[in-house]
Amino acid sequence: MFEQLDVLPADPILGLMALHQQDPNPNKVDLGVGVYRDEQGRTPILASVKAAQQRHHEAEATKAYIGPAGTEGFVSATQTLLFGSEHAAVRDGRVVTVQTPGGCGALRVAAELIGRCNDAATIWVSDPTWANHVPLLGDAGITIREYPYYDRNTNSIRFDEMMATLERAEAGDLVLLHGCCHNPCGADLTPEQWQAVATLAVKRGLTPFIDIAYQGFARGLDEDADGIRVCADTVPELFVASSCSKNFGLYRERVGSVTLVASDTQQASAARSQLISVIRGIYSMPPSHGGAIVDIILNDVELRRQWTDELGAMRDRINELRRQLVESFNRKGAEGRFDFIARQQGMFSFLGIAPEQVQKIREASSIYMLSSSRINIAGLSRHNLDRVTGAVMSVL
Repeated sequence: MFEQLDVLPADPILGLMALHQQDPNPNKVDLGVGVYRDEQGRTPILASVKAAQQRHHEAEATKAYIGPAGTEGFVSATQTLLFGSEHAAVRDGRVVTVQTPGGCGALRVAAELIGRCNDAATIWVSDPTWANHVPLLGDAGITIREYPYYDRNTNSIRFDEMMATLERAEAGDLVLLHGCCHNPCGADLTPEQWQAVATLAVKRGLTPFIDIAYQGFARGLDEDADGIRVCADTVPELFVASSCSKNFGLYRERVGSVTLVASDTQQASAARSQLISVIRGIYSMPPSHGGAIVDIILNDVELRRQWTDELGAMRDRINELRRQLVESFNRKGAEGRFDFIARQQGMFSFLGIAPEQVQKIREASSIYMLSSSRINIAGLSRHNLDRVTGAVMSVL
């Protein structure tokens, strides 16, 4: 059987991880892997998470399955995070949420449901988008097409071209949108642009599919959900894939959810039953631990306050690093070339240098980034920032 298999090339990010781990240079810098890091280069366990874990450990009385949809506390708290406490769609019973193994699980479960709804479905994704969007959605049999999004020459959104392309999309198509902190480019839609996209979706019969993996990392929890709420106010149907990996620091716990908004309660009920069926056929039940931590934090006033403070500190650190990175480049003679970085949001930005320059920097300075020049801003610190900008300037 296995003699029929070929060895596949390593995933670019996983391959970069391996190269970094093997590098003996004590001053090596990892700007590739997309996890939050503090000033010491660690991915910390939040104090609110530690407190919730202790509370859960003391209260947990069983290891029985939690059911394919996840726990009610997690589900209701997630809906509040995404839509706010008084959104009409939630109040009217048109919103369905199920817990999944991370945001990846959410994307794949949604894709499988989309295939049941329309076996000829097409999802439009941004150029560029997160690389794993394509296999997660495409391997479920969904056709993938691209719409223009990021202009690497001006470091801005190609919004007019994006809208012109989506004007040609067919009724029944879906449009994958990054809720905030676009990965990999860091350039986000404005509230006005979100409204324009939602209005176009109604006009063309398109369904928005919003992937929000970094809620709270751009402007704030409510502000970062603007796009979701605008779409839920405007379109009859909506998909949302969300993750707790970044904003709760629960990477290895794999906590996420898929949410849909239906036109009415009858359709919502039918869609929920189909989601449960999809889940049963893939992994049967979601893991419990991470979702229980999120449930405890979001439903406890003091722990929620502590968590939002910690999330705010992570957000502020990333925004300050963006400002410092631009200042460091300009001190070294960049003359505003990288000023766009301070205007972008979240953990990622492109530096706009060629793959050969990226490789030269890695070989000369042990600074690791993707060949596209996408960097993880959170991998910077006061200890390495000037060395990074110096290495980049040396190849320009």
